[in-house]
Amino acid sequence: MWAALSLSGQEAPPSVKVGGSVKQTLTLTQADLAKLPRASVRLGSSGAETVYEGVWVYEVLRRAGVPLGGELRGKALASYVLARARDGYEVVFSLAELDPSFTDSQFLLADTVDGKPLASDQGPFRLVVPKDKPGARAIRMLTELEVVQLRK
Repeated sequence: MWAALSLSGQEAPPSVKVGGSVKQTLTLTQADLAKLPRASVRLGSSGAETVYEGVWVYEVLRRAGVPLGGELRGKALASYVLARARDGYEVVFSLAELDPSFTDSQFLLADTVDGKPLASDQGPFRLVVPKDKPGARAIRMLTELEVVQLRK
């Protein structure tokens, strides 16, 4: 479940797990994300812009040891990332589309909107996909990024 109890009886802080076919499984809290290189995405028109801030998904995957950049070739190109939300919603991205050496699209693991933490029905983490026309893959209440390598 999303909120686990620690041995002292206190709730563990919200986190995003990065696992699956990775060299190192990560569990990132808001404090962990705050220590990583920050980025922002502006969505909407000039009159009603929304600014999301967080960490590029590429950076998070790189820290988990996922093959990216020059290492993303051969069997690794048959990999995808399954993003899961607390409410059971799931979306899929090819590993190559998350890698800026393959595409000019950037994907943000956001933890703030307009300088404030995400509301409980949106966060505490959200995947922001600015170049998707429909917002269906901009997954809210993100809890996990699972890297899956297809096998033949």
